[in-house]
Amino acid sequence: MKETICIVGLGYVGLPLATEFAMRGFSVVGFDINENKIEKLRKGEDNTKEVESDVLKEVIENHDIKFTTDEKEINKADFIIVTVPTPITKSKNPDLSYIKSASSIIGRNLKKGATVIYESTVYPGVTEEICKSILENESGMKCGEDFGIGYSPERINPGDKEHTISRITKVVGGIDRETTEKIARLYEKIVDTGVFKAKDIKTAEAAKVIENVQRDLNIALMNEFALIFERMDINIRDVLEAAYTKWNFNRYKPGLVGGHCIPVDPYYLTYKAEELGYHPQVILAGRRVNDFMPKHVARLTIKALKNANKALNSSRVLLMGLAFKENVSDVRTSPVRGIISELEDFGVSVIGYDPLIDSIYARREFDIDTIDSLGDANKIDCIILTVIHDVFKDITLDKLKKIMRSDPILVDVRGMFNNLEARKKGFNYMTL
Repeated sequence: MKETICIVGLGYVGLPLATEFAMRGFSVVGFDINENKIEKLRKGEDNTKEVESDVLKEVIENHDIKFTTDEKEINKADFIIVTVPTPITKSKNPDLSYIKSASSIIGRNLKKGATVIYESTVYPGVTEEICKSILENESGMKCGEDFGIGYSPERINPGDKEHTISRITKVVGGIDRETTEKIARLYEKIVDTGVFKAKDIKTAEAAKVIENVQRDLNIALMNEFALIFERMDINIRDVLEAAYTKWNFNRYKPGLVGGHCIPVDPYYLTYKAEELGYHPQVILAGRRVNDFMPKHVARLTIKALKNANKALNSSRVLLMGLAFKENVSDVRTSPVRGIISELEDFGVSVIGYDPLIDSIYARREFDIDTIDSLGDANKIDCIILTVIHDVFKDITLDKLKKIMRSDPILVDVRGMFNNLEARKKGFNYMTL
């Protein structure tokens, strides 16, 4: 008899996981409280674009998978995997409301003998100190006797078609050795690159959070280099090109940092550290640098507009790229919000363009005018290129210049274009 897996939360992480388990022969229940999302998934439509429509439809037609908002379906599962969001509040504290709510729903529908696995990013201790208690209170059962719990950090990289679930080593940790082995055996059936058994749940939780903290700090260092070298009139990209020739120099680049992990996870770790009486210095310093970069990009733009004698209240700036990173449609924690806010404070008109995002949705999400194609833009004073989507790579400087007024300004955040070529074409060109 095949085991039943229930995935709670069908977003960027949960849906690919559900389809992978279904394709590997498991009976899968995909649960989400969003009725609109469930209706679309039943039709084979994935708004996240993490699972291609033809793949999703093939899985629905030929494999044992069911999408539902009926929480009672959770009671059928031998394993329940939680992949709900764990964002931060406006005051940058962990927002555990989603994971607490999911735990309550699971607890009141938990089958005896089932194992609950959390994949959502949390600080060390959340699974055992918060989620376990909720599960026990709601179910009336005892963890370790009537059901098991564990943690296995998600490592999905949105938009990355190379590092997919089956190709990423899975870290697992259980409430005891038996549960750890049980969870490891489960993931070994879908992960071709192997499973790493962490010492315990807290170790697995900690491993996840520091993966993104490390990346955040490395990018922050590059951004700080960029801020320093800009004042020295040195191009950071020329410096990095030289530095990359050393075998042990890490190949990071300056840029804007967004998404549901890197700008969020550091605050989970620092929250817990401060709760325990330690006040992190390096982690928060990196966050401050990266949080500042959208404002820096906006100020570069304002300075360039003023230098070109363009009146700010009649200037039009086109933001190319609204997603938080290249080749995704995800706008969660997108750093362009900071750019928009700063520019609008100076009276600049901002127009958004991102071919991967529905323009009506983008207009509502960012509260700016949007266009469906570059051809719809006109009389633009400055273009800010925030991400290098693949669909942007064929766009030429000549094409950009056609939609711009005299003395065009190009703020090329990621350095897609060549500095000298852009200046030859008449652009006032800037990059990080």
